[in-house]
Order: sequence, then C-alpha cells, then structure tokens
Amino acid sequence: MPSAFQFQCHLVLIFLAASKGETRYLEVRDAGEDEPFLLLNEDLKRELSAGQIYRRSLRCIDMLSIEGQFTFTADQPQLHCATFFIGEPEELITVEYNFVNIDCQGGDFLKVFDGWILKGEKFPSSLDHPLTTSQRYVDFCESGNIQRSIRSSQNVAMIFFRIHQPGNGFTVTVKKNVNLFPCNVISQTPSGRFTMVIPHQHRNCSFSIIYPVVIKISDLILGHLNGLFLKKPSVGCAGVGDFVELLGGAGLDPSKMFPLADLCHSFHGSAQMKIGCDNTVLRMVSSGKHINRVTFEYHQLDLQEREMRKENSIEEFCFPSI
Repeated sequence: MPSAFQFQCHLVLIFLAASKGETRYLEVRDAGEDEPFLLLNEDLKRELSAGQIYRRSLRCIDMLSIEGQFTFTADQPQLHCATFFIGEPEELITVEYNFVNIDCQGGDFLKVFDGWILKGEKFPSSLDHPLTTSQRYVDFCESGNIQRSIRSSQNVAMIFFRIHQPGNGFTVTVKKNVNLFPCNVISQTPSGRFTMVIPHQHRNCSFSIIYPVVIKISDLILGHLNGLFLKKPSVGCAGVGDFVELLGGAGLDPSKMFPLADLCHSFHGSAQMKIGCDNTVLRMVSSGKHINRVTFEYHQLDLQEREMRKENSIEEFCFPSI
C-alpha cells in the first residue's frame, strides 16, 4: 500500500497528497503539459543564466524550483490554493509582490509562509525556527504595501491564496539568495552529500530527505569523544548540549517524527543507517559553545536494498511488516 507522504522531489504534484492523501508521490507539471519539467532541467537553467526572466502562469496547486515571474489569474472561484517554492540547500527564497488584485474585504487572501506546511505539519518545526508560527505568515491583506518582499529562513517557502472573483489574481517574482550557513533544508533529490556547519550559534538545524534512504555519516565534530548511541530509554544524549539525532517518520514536521539514533560525540570514520521511512531527518542540536559540523551522504533505498534487510546497517526502521 503506498503511503500518504513520500514524493519524488523532481516531479511534484502537491495536490495529490494535500487534498486526497492517496499517494506517496507528488508531482507538479509546468503550465504546458508538453513543456519540460523544471526542477532538474539544466538546459533551461543555462538558457536563463544569460539574464532572461522566466515567466509562466501558476495553477491553483503548484511547485517552483526556479527564479522568475509568475502570475495567477482565477478563471473560477479558487478557495484552497498553494504554491511551494524550493531551492538548493545553500539558497534562500525571496518572494516579491509585483501586482495584486484581490478582494481582501470579500474574503480573499494572499499569504507567504516561511517554510512548508503539508497535511497540517510544518517544516521547519516550531522548535527549529527562529520565528513564532504567527510571525512566519506574512498576509498581504494586513501588510499591503508595507512589506512587498519576503525572504525565507531556509531553502523552502510557500504562498497560500484564496480568490473568489474570476479575473482577479496576482503576480510575484521569485529570487534566490546565497545562504552561507544553511540550517534547515529539504533535499530536492533522493541522493547527495552535504556538510552542515553551525558556527557558535544556539540553534537546531534539520536536513530532511523525503525518501527511504541509506544515510552514511562520515565526519562529526562536536568537540567531544567518540561514540554512537541508539535510542533507548536509558541511553542517549540527554544533558549533552551538542549532538546529532536521526529521525524517521511519515510526515513533514521533525518534532513529530520517531527518534532513531543519537550521536553525542565527535568521530572520524563512518556510521551508516538504513531507514525505510517516507521522511528521514538528520537534526543537529547546538548549544552555541562550539563550531559544530557534520558531513553525510545519502541515497534512496531501491527495492533490492529493502529486501536485503539486516545487511550493512546499524539498524532498520519503518519497513513495513511482512
């Protein structure tokens, strides 16, 4: 039975999971059915690097991974719409209002959210974001011309909108900015390698991989000794100010996921885990006393790896029972 959450980040149709919850694969197509998919379309990105501005229309449920100018015009009352933005791990998303024609007094709204919300769950979680949940929303109907440009705190953001009157709509420009120290990240791809650095900052950072994966941690610097501890009632990193934990689950919010393992001490080597959950999160908790760093790589579990259980892994989690 397919689960309700996991999606392939290079073809995302958020509507399938957000409204029906009937599939783990979410796709988003470009405005034209025959046009190329945008998420990993390097040819298109090269063409746009010459200074062209990419433009297209938005649908009620959409996803964007590229800079450009995007317009939504309602052809009928649209009451539950959202556009999801995603960048590379080291990018922040800026959303600028160019033109807005909605009826705020008639119940329309246009809100930017700093992060993602899907099926009632948030990324980053409230525990890992510098702003309160209410501060993460910027409502055009409340701010108007006061705040026409909103920058995200991580590589994902989204807009919610409701438009009753056909013909009304808006235009936004999406830009990306460099983030020197990426903290909370959703991976666009099912495989990769990443180094997370928290330089003397008291904050928590999560790297989310929305696939079943094998994850291998090759380097961890916390200023301690060596060791890895699986989560048990009497074992873990309680009382340790700086540590890394692995989480697994079927939702978006790391604070609602199942804790799988704690890494409390620095090491150079390799620690590998096979995690069959829809979503795998590596989360670093930092006290601000050290420059903490973790390097890891990951790849999606294929069918053969799922069948070859208990091999080359510390432990396995989230696999369906047989």
